[in-house]
Amino acid sequence: MTYTFHAETPSIDDYRRLRAVSGLSVKSEAAARLGLPNTCHAVVARCQGRAVGMGRVIGDGGCHFQIVDMAVEPEHQGRGIGKRIFTDLVAWLRESAPDTAYVSLIADGDARHLYAKEGFEPVMPASIGMAMWVHGFPGRADGLREA
Repeated sequence: MTYTFHAETPSIDDYRRLRAVSGLSVKSEAAARLGLPNTCHAVVARCQGRAVGMGRVIGDGGCHFQIVDMAVEPEHQGRGIGKRIFTDLVAWLRESAPDTAYVSLIADGDARHLYAKEGFEPVMPASIGMAMWVHGFPGRADGLREA
């Protein structure tokens, strides 16, 4: 299979579908409509024109950035798509973000090994990542509760 990579924000439908099929938490259409225009940079991987992977950088454009929404359709995983998307996002940050910018991400499972190759390090014990769901836990696309 041949994949192409595009510097573009995913469509609302592709964004919601890719999050769902990759096991990330489901986002409503209203939330996606509000959130996606605030993307600083994004990469979409396509196979035969269909979006099969994505990743985004969000933030204030100067001081703080976060890499989010790393997702690849299960049938396309293991082919270097996520690695290429992540590498492209980091390259954009290295070119565009000011020297004093802080870039963060949340590493799920073994993804931390990929992120470490680009210079990301655990922040503990100096800091600890924290999160909350504003209106309670919405669940994941596969129906499982996250720990």
